Amino acid sequence: MRRPGIRFSSLPDESQDRSSTGVDKLLVVVSETDKSLDGLGTCGERPVLDFRDLGSNYIEPLMRDNVPQEWNLGNLENTLLQLGKKRVSSQTREHLFHPGSLNTFLRNVTFTTFSGDTHSFNKYGDPPGRFDIIKWYYLPRHHIVRTKVGTFNASDHKTQFYINSSADLWGPYFKMIPPSLCNAPCVPGYRKSKREGAPSCCYDCVQCVDGEMSNTSDAPNCFKCTDYQLSDIQRTGCIPKMINCLSYEDILGSSLASIALMLFIQTSAVQAIFVKHWDTPIVKANNQTLSCLLLISLMLCFLCTLLFIGQPTQICCLLRQVTFGIVFTTSVSSVLAKTLTVVFAFNATKPGSKMKRYIGTQTSILVVTVCTLGNFGISIVWMASNPPFLEADMFSEKDTIILLCNEGSVAFFFSIIGYIGALAVLSLIVAFLAKDFPDRFNEAKNITFSMLVFCSVWVTFVPAYLSSKGSRMVAVEIFAILSSSSGLLGCILFPKCFIIFFKPKLNTRETVVLMR
Repeated sequence: MRRPGIRFSSLPDESQDRSSTGVDKLLVVVSETDKSLDGLGTCGERPVLDFRDLGSNYIEPLMRDNVPQEWNLGNLENTLLQLGKKRVSSQTREHLFHPGSLNTFLRNVTFTTFSGDTHSFNKYGDPPGRFDIIKWYYLPRHHIVRTKVGTFNASDHKTQFYINSSADLWGPYFKMIPPSLCNAPCVPGYRKSKREGAPSCCYDCVQCVDGEMSNTSDAPNCFKCTDYQLSDIQRTGCIPKMINCLSYEDILGSSLASIALMLFIQTSAVQAIFVKHWDTPIVKANNQTLSCLLLISLMLCFLCTLLFIGQPTQICCLLRQVTFGIVFTTSVSSVLAKTLTVVFAFNATKPGSKMKRYIGTQTSILVVTVCTLGNFGISIVWMASNPPFLEADMFSEKDTIILLCNEGSVAFFFSIIGYIGALAVLSLIVAFLAKDFPDRFNEAKNITFSMLVFCSVWVTFVPAYLSSKGSRMVAVEIFAILSSSSGLLGCILFPKCFIIFFKPKLNTRETVVLMR
């Protein structure tokens, strides 16, 4: 089939083998000027169009079907002729016919094979995808078995993907679906980690770190738990963190609470003993009112430790340090007032001394009131400026939430401790100076020992408090309160009870007069 200046390559004969002579020709339009092509006739100075064979590997998907001779290329031929006449009639080179002009027409070519498959091209010149789904068996001794089980045809929108329902996909060599991965899927609690240089289906399974979890198989990433949660042992879920506070359920918390209640009961018993023997010399010595005030303040000191035990609340945080400071200041100032009473009483016996005006209950109560008001003023400023508040520390310990009372201003807290310590040191100095005064019921020695215990406890409290956290920090403060209060109770008040019960003869007016 020829036209002037146009040559079409021969189509495959029907007699040729269909498996090897399918549509393996690609039409390429070339334009040559002023010379002839090999194997083609010349046509003077006019351009020559030729369809050239490019080989079978360019149209591999069409190899299995033979192309009929009825390609219906008439439209293409006529168009080429018309276009050639229009372009070539002029003798100027800028009007020569170029191969690229055929792209638009080749894209519109549509043909049907003997098997009934229709082929066409998209706007980019690419044919629609059409593939056979082949099952490959790799058997021993490098034996390969291939079986067609379906097709994929992009041009057929109804049945693009087709699998033969009667085909045995995995048999007869496999009894279950073979995995297509080079490793087993990652179980929950693990995440995928890509192997460098390996295919995407090959990866390592890495366990989620603490605080992260994954609850699906082949999870690409682990999910971080909230600040209030931690991951379980399997890393498959998040569980609430344990609350770390000194509670009554803990052995330490219950032990400290039991000790505080026992000391409160003992102090209450001593108070009852003093009330019963109110008019005896041992109780009257150094002002029985101060002794009663000291006992009441010690009972409150033991009870205030219960504010430190249990899950803290905002009200508890506001009350416990202020209550401790005021009550403990009252106890220490009562001891200071008792010590000053001894000094005033001894100096009042000297001829011409004016100390007699300071002997009495009013002076002692005034000392206690002034000292307590000083601590009360510090507490008011503290509460007004930067009061304590409830805080949940979620980062100091990874497995627990430390529920604590933040002191707000550490400076005010240690100001209260320092104020109480200053009163204790003053009491120690005065008691040490008065320990050799000649009085049968002189409490100066007892007060000296009690203040030594008190100061020792609170000196060791500061570094222990600063180096501890959570429930241990609270336990350190409770221990300091209980031990220092017990020192006052044991060194000052228990000796009086010993005389009342075991040496009653010393607790009579006649004995006191004779001993003087």
